[in-house]
Amino acid sequence: SQVKSENKKTIWNTEEVPEGSEFDDTWDPREKPEYEISFKQHVGTEDVFFGMTGKDPSTACCEDIVIKIKLPETKYSDIALDIQDKVLDLRTPKNKLLLHLPYPVNSKEGRARFLSEEEILEVTLRLSRKLDFINFS
Repeated sequence: SQVKSENKKTIWNTEEVPEGSEFDDTWDPREKPEYEISFKQHVGTEDVFFGMTGKDPSTACCEDIVIKIKLPETKYSDIALDIQDKVLDLRTPKNKLLLHLPYPVNSKEGRARFLSEEEILEVTLRLSRKLDFINFS
């Protein structure tokens, strides 16, 4: 099955190109920094003690994704961060990280903070999954 293109000269359809591929540069000599991905839930006493909301410890019940990136010998002013719905793009003079996220995120909502003592950039992003309006209403 072949996808028909509007323009006869194009060799692929724009829907076939994965998001974030425009940032992928295999010739870039910068190092890929170490990072850690974790998930975060907002729970209250009704969740912890009574189990009333039906939340469990799985990632399906998490609202946020937290990415901690180790950036040794980096200043806050040297960090360039771009967040899209499925891609995190981080660039510093010494490091480059193109991370395809495990779940789509709301790229407009999020926060990042640089912990200068530990030399870690902590990025917290709100997950944006199709059925979250049912799960977390």
